Order: sequence, then structure tokens, then C-alpha cells
Amino acid sequence: MKIGILVGRENTFPPALIDRINSLNKGVKAEYVKIGGISEVADCPYRVIIDRISHEIPFYRAYLKNAALTGTIIVNNPFWWSADDKFFNYSLASRLGVAVPKTMLMPQKAYKEGVVSESLRNLEFPLKWQAIADYIGFPSWLKPHDGGGWKNVYKVNSLQELIQVYDHTDQLCMTLQEHIAFEQYVRCYCIGRQHVRMMPYDPSRPYPTQYIDVSIEDYIGKELQERIHKDCITLCNALGYDINTLEFAVRDGIPYAIDFMNPAPDADSFSVGPANFEWMLQHVSDLAIRYALEGTPTAKSMSWDSFINQRIAVGE
Repeated sequence: MKIGILVGRENTFPPALIDRINSLNKGVKAEYVKIGGISEVADCPYRVIIDRISHEIPFYRAYLKNAALTGTIIVNNPFWWSADDKFFNYSLASRLGVAVPKTMLMPQKAYKEGVVSESLRNLEFPLKWQAIADYIGFPSWLKPHDGGGWKNVYKVNSLQELIQVYDHTDQLCMTLQEHIAFEQYVRCYCIGRQHVRMMPYDPSRPYPTQYIDVSIEDYIGKELQERIHKDCITLCNALGYDINTLEFAVRDGIPYAIDFMNPAPDADSFSVGPANFEWMLQHVSDLAIRYALEGTPTAKSMSWDSFINQRIAVGE
């Protein structure tokens, strides 16, 4: 029985994960996935694949969907990861009772070649900029509705600045989000939708110095820890992610979920630090082995479908 690891350029976590799984002698062998051309009837030789890179390589994502069809357990679910986006996450979180910043989805500034004015007749034009600004306020953040790594993220301080920046976003679908002037900031690993590791974090620092060397007990109170733990489990159960990181900005004692769609989170030892690295290594190893031995399915139900069904049922 084999566990495959699909990786990008990271070079500390994947080899350590393979060594850890193999050293535990649980009857499974871990190795890097090796693939070339794949036929539509090919069986996948892996019982479990830990996916760390398919969000950047479409070939890998297509391969993983086919592998799931042949019975391989994929972490994280490639079907849901393909469909997910951060604006949906914010809307879902607000309905789950998790605090999030006020957020507005914006129509794109530009469109791909072949999209003509008739294709856009459903769009309101011009945008009601003042109403948007009144709802979100300033300063605020203009950022892609589906992105990561702080790419194309802009802090704007006025309506004039917002429009100027928006005019350069080209074909990106953007969101405008309320700025949370936080007193503390916490980044959390959540593994298997049950194990949570809270890490004091400073997003203003350059990579890889964001993780603060202080214990969570010395950083935030117990009550706040319990709420963040509960919110992590709630969000990962709703979104169906077995490996994820979630970020919370704390303002006036309230943890606002800022970013919680990171199914291939940073886990390099030189970035997260030795204690967090070891925690991640242990819990992902245990998860992969357990899924391999127990046959935990890739596509588990999402707990958010009831929101849609309830709305239809009452005719709203």
C-alpha cells in the first residue's frame, strides 16, 4: 500500500513527511508521485495522495480527479478545491456565525478576447462607487476573489485611490474588504478537521519571518483560544478541507476570519519554526496513514449544502 506525495518547489516538509511515514512501519510506504501521460482507463497505484501543488499545475489537478475515480483518496478533495473561492468562503462563514470583515464582490474591469458588450448586458454600469465605499469604508483591501501569496493585493485609503487601483486590475475578479486594525493576529493549522495548532503571526513582516516566537498561551487568552479553535473546526468541516490554514485578526476581542482557503499551506521548517514543523509533520503523517488503512473517502459531504436547500424550501 503506497502514499504518494505531490509537491512543488518546497524542499523541507515533503522529504521529512516521506521519511516520517516510512519510519513508523505501519504497513504503508510513502514516496514522491511520478507520472507522465495518463490514459482514461489507467488505475492509480496510490492508496492516498497528499496534494501540495495542483492549484498551480492544471495537469496535476486533472490527474488527481481521475485518480479519485479509480479509488485513490486525495487530500485535499480536488473537486471541491477546483470549485471553491474566497468570496464564497466569506459568505459561508458569515452564515455559520464566524466573524468576517465586510466584503464586496466586484465585477471585473476587463474581459478576455471575444467577450463583447452584449455579453455584459446584465452588469450595472457605472458601478455605484459611493455606495460600495459607504458599506466597506476606508482604509480597505482590494484583492482577488481567488488568490494567494499576497499577489495583486492593494490597501486603498480613499474612493479616488480605489477607482485608480481597480482600473489596473485587468481581468482579475476582485473583492473589496474592510480593514481590520488588529491587536493580535493568529495563523492556525487545522488537520483532519479536528487538530488545531494556533501560531502567533505578524502578516506585516516579510517572508519567512512572520511567525512570532511566543507561546499561544502568552499571546491570547484561553477564551479567545477556544473560540478560534471552534471557528477552525467549523470552517474546515463546512469546506471539507483535511489540511488547511486559517488566519484570524483579533480586534476588540473578536477573531475575524481573514483567510481560510489554504489547502496547501506553507510548512517549510525555516518559515514556520521547528515546533510548528514537528506538529505539522506528526499530524499529517498520522492523517495519511489513517486514511490509507481505514479507506476514508475523498469526497465527503459538505455541511453547507443545507443553507442552499433551506433557502429553496422556504421559497426565498
